[in-house]
Amino acid sequence: MTAGSDAVQDLLPLVFAAPNEALTKAESVLRHRPDPLHASVAHQVIGIWQRDFGDMRLALRHLRRARDWAARAGSADREADVLATLGVALVHSGRTRQGLDALGRGVRRGTGHTRARVLFRRAYSWWVLGHHKEALEDVRRAVPVLRQAGDVIWTARALTLRATVHLALGSVERAEADFASAEDLWAVTDQEHDKADAVESRGLAAFRSGDVPAALRLLDEAEERYAKLGTPTFMLSIRRCEVLMAAGLAAEALAEADTAIAELDSIGGQSTRKAELLLAAARAARQADDPATATVRAGLAVRLFAGQRRAWWEAHARLVLIGARHAAGTRSGRLVRDAAAVAERLVELGAPAAPEAFLLAGRIALDLGRTTDAERHLAVAARSRRSGPPLARMTGWAAQALRARAAGSTRGVLEACRRGLDVLDDHRMTLGASELRARATAQGAELAALAQQAALRSGGPRRLLVWSERWRATALSAPPTRPPADPELLSHMTAYREIAARAEETRMEGRPVPALEREQRRLERAIRSRTLHMRGEAHGDDTRIDVGRLLEQLGDGVRLVELAVVDGRVQVLLCGQGRVRRFEAGLLAAAETEAEHVQAGLRRLAHPGAQARLPLVEAAGRRLEELLLGPAAAHLGDGPVVIVPPGRLHRVPWALLPSLRERIVSVSPSASSWLRARETRPPWGGRQVLVRGPGLATGGAEVTRLAGRYGGATVLEHQDATVPRVLTELDGAGLAHIAAHGTFRTDGPMFSALRMADGPLIVHDFERLGRSPYRIILSCCDTARFATVGADELLGLVTALLPLGTAGVVACSAPVNDAAVVPLMLALHEGLAEGLSLPEALRDARSAMPDDALHRATGWAFTAFGAA
Repeated sequence: MTAGSDAVQDLLPLVFAAPNEALTKAESVLRHRPDPLHASVAHQVIGIWQRDFGDMRLALRHLRRARDWAARAGSADREADVLATLGVALVHSGRTRQGLDALGRGVRRGTGHTRARVLFRRAYSWWVLGHHKEALEDVRRAVPVLRQAGDVIWTARALTLRATVHLALGSVERAEADFASAEDLWAVTDQEHDKADAVESRGLAAFRSGDVPAALRLLDEAEERYAKLGTPTFMLSIRRCEVLMAAGLAAEALAEADTAIAELDSIGGQSTRKAELLLAAARAARQADDPATATVRAGLAVRLFAGQRRAWWEAHARLVLIGARHAAGTRSGRLVRDAAAVAERLVELGAPAAPEAFLLAGRIALDLGRTTDAERHLAVAARSRRSGPPLARMTGWAAQALRARAAGSTRGVLEACRRGLDVLDDHRMTLGASELRARATAQGAELAALAQQAALRSGGPRRLLVWSERWRATALSAPPTRPPADPELLSHMTAYREIAARAEETRMEGRPVPALEREQRRLERAIRSRTLHMRGEAHGDDTRIDVGRLLEQLGDGVRLVELAVVDGRVQVLLCGQGRVRRFEAGLLAAAETEAEHVQAGLRRLAHPGAQARLPLVEAAGRRLEELLLGPAAAHLGDGPVVIVPPGRLHRVPWALLPSLRERIVSVSPSASSWLRARETRPPWGGRQVLVRGPGLATGGAEVTRLAGRYGGATVLEHQDATVPRVLTELDGAGLAHIAAHGTFRTDGPMFSALRMADGPLIVHDFERLGRSPYRIILSCCDTARFATVGADELLGLVTALLPLGTAGVVACSAPVNDAAVVPLMLALHEGLAEGLSLPEALRDARSAMPDDALHRATGWAFTAFGAA
């Protein structure tokens, strides 16, 4: 390209259609001694590229040269256009006054069509600064002129900006209308960067309207488009952080924000974007219960926003900073005043976050006993309970619940909590992925705690049971959404199994596997991304427990023990014989510590020669019983016992507790899920499926013996035990027994797996079943381990099976000795052949084991879940 070419003028639209190509051509122009007009265009193109994708210092240097060359060219419109670009860059570099001055001069120098373009860029700068009224005014003046000139590209940009401003002010419907109009215009252009931005903007609109899966899908699509253009995605990272936090993925949001900040710093990027990323990181850290990190990030953001004269953003950063200090334990009248001042400022700015600030001010005032101040602030926050996005309405209901508690109204507290949790349920069931449903419950943790505290104070154990159930295992109330045909997801899962199998083989050969591990992580991200995009279809069962029906099903012989945790202490709700009784036990934190000691003891007892550890493990079991059951242990009767523990106690080996050791014991995530399991009917035909995975020390010896016992059972072993074949046979089976190596993934519980011949059978695979087996026995290590997420939810192999039709599971919560598992499993199946349930057969199988430490520990490590 030569300096005299007419194509030089085309570089400005090209920088947004193909940024890297435009940069190369602009640099070529400057090498050929162009005239002042073309030199101005080339420097402006390079300045735009550096402003948006590179070093702000270089951007300002080139844009000032572009301004000087435009002045030499004697073109007022050319000079106005460059001044607008320079003004935006100055604003992004934190030089707000200089930037607005340049934009103002551009508006005065430009005429007609050019002036409208300058007005658009000044409106964009107003939006960056948080001056939404001024932004809307400039866009209002620009759009008619751009339309009259037939400028499709700039009209679409202006409509997109106006929509974004509407979203900031909470006007979702107006925003969606403008986004739709802009997208129609983009469809007839080749502006690929702007098209990607339009997809990103639609993702933001979907999020604001409450559709988290659609938001994640659109943001991922936008990222793919940006990647093809080779452009950074700092604004997209900011928006994705917001969506991830709403989905309960705060730790991921924090990691994304911190990564983006480091990348921005490495290229000397926009100061405005850095401030916004710091705010996103602070919010994520606060949600992730890391107030120290939140305080540091928010403090930096406040200072940057203040220096950039961005009052809107500064107010939001101050809100996070005050919340982080409160979470860290700060209580003072000054903090109340600061929170109230931020709340009033947010009201002045028209920010939807104002109720959140009033709630914070009211909460701090309550902590200090200032009930009059608290009522004033909470009353304002409570107004948001009637309208707006789900999380905003939940803020309002939380404020209303706190008002009722301060007024001494138990009824008012429970009504507000009920309404708030109903809002959360509606939001949660729009999520198709079970992981998102589970994590989203964190948003209602405060409401649940307030309700349980009120129920405990009111003195009725039935009421406490109802509220404990209201908040327990909500993710299991309906199966996850399964796309009937998603070729891309299936392709990713097949590739994942192949790579994981190759990595395992390579490790066994003692060779390094970094390349395979990188590809495995990439595929995990792709699989997870596809599942998070799924929108919920089922409304789920009513999560409200019918206590009368529960007591009727329990009868006189069975006891159900639900453990509720209120203010850190275990409350034992003993159900049976037509009544619910409450007993107070120990501290949850102490029980968790003791459970970890027990797990460590069981791991040691899985190896021969650890007999001396047995008395220590048994003593720990006695301490656990005192902490978890307390005086209720003496009132369990002689019949079967169903344990309903909170999520944080999922690793307790219940059969180790002295009062449960000789009993028929089963565990259930909730009383509601136990009722569902009890009422689940076995499938017609009752097929048996026996699976033997590779690499077991015993070769899966029990499978060979069981094959002879069951006669017509389907046996999958060696090369027949592939994931597709196993899933086909498991679907709708009456009984399944899987002997395979199990792996629990603390970093990604949905990738916890059983090793098959062709690679791992993961939780995501189980969720593709139409109906999981009525009964399933997992004679594998760590299959009863879970990750605790959200408020009180569990993710793992067992929790994937229960919503899909499985009524009973036997699984293991610790590493076990393969050889000792074989006689236990054979004895278990003997009991099933005699017509016993899984809990009954497991109890008898333990009794039939040799009385040495190895076999006793093996029996304790296995738990029966459900009611079949």
